Amino acid sequence: MTRVYLDHNASAPLKPAVKAAMVQAMDLAGNPSSVHGFGRAVRRAVEEARAQVAALAGVRPVQTVFTGSGTEANNLALRGFPGRRVVTSAIEHDSVLEAVSGGARIPVDRNGVVDLAALDRRLADGDGPALVSLMLANNETGVIQPVAEAARIAHAHGALLHCDAVQAAGRLPVDLGALGADLLTLSAHKIGGPAGVGALILADGLELDALVRGGGQEKRRRAGTENVVGIAGFGTAARLAREELPGTVRLTALRDDLEARALAAVPGARVMGAGAPRVGNTSNLLLPGVAGETQVMALDLAGVAVSAGSACSSGKVKPSHVLAAMGEDTGDAACAIRVSLGWDSGGEAVERFVAAYAAMAARLARAPAA
Repeated sequence: MTRVYLDHNASAPLKPAVKAAMVQAMDLAGNPSSVHGFGRAVRRAVEEARAQVAALAGVRPVQTVFTGSGTEANNLALRGFPGRRVVTSAIEHDSVLEAVSGGARIPVDRNGVVDLAALDRRLADGDGPALVSLMLANNETGVIQPVAEAARIAHAHGALLHCDAVQAAGRLPVDLGALGADLLTLSAHKIGGPAGVGALILADGLELDALVRGGGQEKRRRAGTENVVGIAGFGTAARLAREELPGTVRLTALRDDLEARALAAVPGARVMGAGAPRVGNTSNLLLPGVAGETQVMALDLAGVAVSAGSACSSGKVKPSHVLAAMGEDTGDAACAIRVSLGWDSGGEAVERFVAAYAAMAARLARAPAA
């Protein structure tokens, strides 16, 4: 049985050109901080990749800090300004919500769009300077957030704005200046690059406290010898993400076809966030009465890989805090799956999913949610 992978929001398969770049980087010997010829050759590879990642975010290379993951980049952003209180939306990734304790949570509407008026009130009522964190595209629903508008509100109150753009890169134009953000997070493995490398983009001239110390790497913003092979792959993935951005139209058409056919085959299903703009590769399907974990396992047995909510919880499946914030009760919030398409997805994958989803629902729709 040929298996179908529809879990790109968890991690996209490595693109062939990315793998080739990484293999080439493996032949480099030396530390990028060394001044001899070997070290300089490695440094050139790192800086070439830095320029490619910076171009993806519309910034200069010096504004790009390589990290070990998007999670680390989010933590660096939120913990790098210890004098500022943190304000986030209620639907952020756990790497934002758990980066600092006691942060304020801004509600969202039924479609999962942040309440800008509530953000304005929270910033007006609070004491001291703030740091706002608002993702560009939600990892579970794909709903696009009004980051530029939130940035204007934040700046009017003297706050900084951080944007987690991990799920938006390669699916939307991502430009730090156009968004008005002060900090922006990217991750390689969501765009067909390798796992284990991310980046934090900083507004020009912005300085922050390092989390990882003990060396002068990344202009003293993140100590430790750079992951040269991963960074080389990240650079190529970033270049391809920019070049292939027009191809997202194809994915949107595939996603819309998948949803239309799934809803027709399973009348009780609902698409979460369908009333708001979404990135074109993501669909969150809620089937009341059938636990998301059960759906994932049933689809996996049929050869189709999807996920239930975020895939960043060590295999643990729990009711979605994103859907709960959107007003779903605890029972229904545990009954959704996320289908996320990517560069290797085609019409056959959609057909396989719809057939498996309809068969699964016919068997399990009457079973109580776990």
